[in-house]
Amino acid sequence: MARRFGGKYSPDGSPADHPAPPRGAFDGARVDPVGARANILFIPVIPLVFLSLGDGAVGLALGLVAAGLLTFAAFLLREGLRAEAEFHARKVARRPAFPRKMAASVLTGLGIALAAYKTEPGLLAPLLYGAAATGLHGLSFGIDPMKDKGMEGIDSFQQDRVARVVEEAESRLSDMSDAIKRAGDRQMEARVERFQTTARDLFRTVEEDPRDLTGARKYLTVYLQGARDATVKFADVYARGRDPQARADYTALLDDLEQNFAARTRKMLSNDHTDLTVEIEVLRDRLRREGVRTDPQ
Repeated sequence: MARRFGGKYSPDGSPADHPAPPRGAFDGARVDPVGARANILFIPVIPLVFLSLGDGAVGLALGLVAAGLLTFAAFLLREGLRAEAEFHARKVARRPAFPRKMAASVLTGLGIALAAYKTEPGLLAPLLYGAAATGLHGLSFGIDPMKDKGMEGIDSFQQDRVARVVEEAESRLSDMSDAIKRAGDRQMEARVERFQTTARDLFRTVEEDPRDLTGARKYLTVYLQGARDATVKFADVYARGRDPQARADYTALLDDLEQNFAARTRKMLSNDHTDLTVEIEVLRDRLRREGVRTDPQ
């Protein structure tokens, strides 16, 4: 009896026949938002300090305070740029609790005003220089996000719970990164980063729908705690003896964890799609009862 050919490469092949391609080493990698424009703001502090050494006690004090303000402003700007990048990378996010970029602009203006007052005592010139520095800094780097994103219809209490759990999970991933560096194996560092990318996919899914927290909590707590502890032990063992068996066992553990995290993420996304289908069908039923046709012409 004839049998229709089917399988992986057939037109009506099942999606299950197409396994997800493995992640590359740089999949999910993002460029650090802190670039040369932000880092160059540390440079003016150096000549300001050295030029203040010969200006007497008052001039030295003003110069050091101005240098401190400019340095603090540069650090705030770096953190503000990173917070803004995280905000834009997520579909659901709260605005930063503290406007770091705007504070950096104000501190930069104050620092420049003090530095101007040191060389040109008075009120008008320092104010003009400070206002110009504040405005130019704001135009160059912009302001912080001022509104929440994607928070419509989301319970703020549940979102706060998710934020706390995700923050703890991120700290465990950071501990893994710090521990694996002690092993001195760049390939294993890249392997850990790949697992972290998969774990963060789960984080973002839970953030977008806090109802998924119950099903994902053990992944964000128990499993990540175990992964962190295993990474610490592996790094200590491998750094001492370069044991290939320990490396193979740890790699197998990461493979299992990555597959489980990815499977959980796919399941949550599938549940979201099912919920959407149910909502659509319920809405169609209501429209039919109201006498509105929803069938395509």
